[in-house]
Amino acid sequence: MELSQPACYSGSMRLMKLPNIEDIDITDVMYALSDPARVEIIRLMASTNEAMTCGDLQLDRPKSSMSHHFKILRSSGIVQTQIEGKEHYNTLRTEELENRFPGVFKSIIKYLLSQ
Repeated sequence: MELSQPACYSGSMRLMKLPNIEDIDITDVMYALSDPARVEIIRLMASTNEAMTCGDLQLDRPKSSMSHHFKILRSSGIVQTQIEGKEHYNTLRTEELENRFPGVFKSIIKYLLSQ
């Protein structure tokens, strides 16, 4: 899945620390998907081919709650976050996860998008 860059992309984004794909364990991915709020985040992100900010997701949750969920999604290896100024642009690591766990993540995404 090719993701488009955010409209304001200027080439000066920095990537937040994330685990190497080889270090991701399937139990970490499944733990991250065990929370309904994180599942909703993944579903919304999968429904678009664009990087999304927390504000784009509009889940009516406190900023601290969203930060917590994104921290778990990043540490599990599901999401990568790039920072430009004050904005945090989040994308799914679909292709990388598909290479690491063939058939698993794309099946999860397909299921979530059918709901």
